[in-house]
Amino acid sequence: MRYRDVPGLSGAANAAVRVLERDRLTPGVVSVALSVWSSHVHGTRRRWRRWEAEFTCSCCGEEWARDKLREALSMLPPRAAAELRVKVERLDEVLLERTHHVPTTIRSPHDGM
Repeated sequence: MRYRDVPGLSGAANAAVRVLERDRLTPGVVSVALSVWSSHVHGTRRRWRRWEAEFTCSCCGEEWARDKLREALSMLPPRAAAELRVKVERLDEVLLERTHHVPTTIRSPHDGM
């Protein structure tokens, strides 16, 4: 695997991602996770590129990508994390807009349950 820039991040943020991947993750995984999560959110079906396929297996599905992004956000320096967070939150907003929400029932302590 090789290092890959995360599209749309500054050079400094991508440098921080590379350091994180070198020291604690796997080279290229943050860029792949963002690509896979974007595909999942937008509902696009596509064949994974060879360098993405090693991270995407049928048993894990695309959910691993959001988990990996959460992990990276918690480990990146604040400025790099902020840049990546903007991208991830935009995707999360798209997903929430496409999701049917079921209202939760709030029970009173006097309901006997």
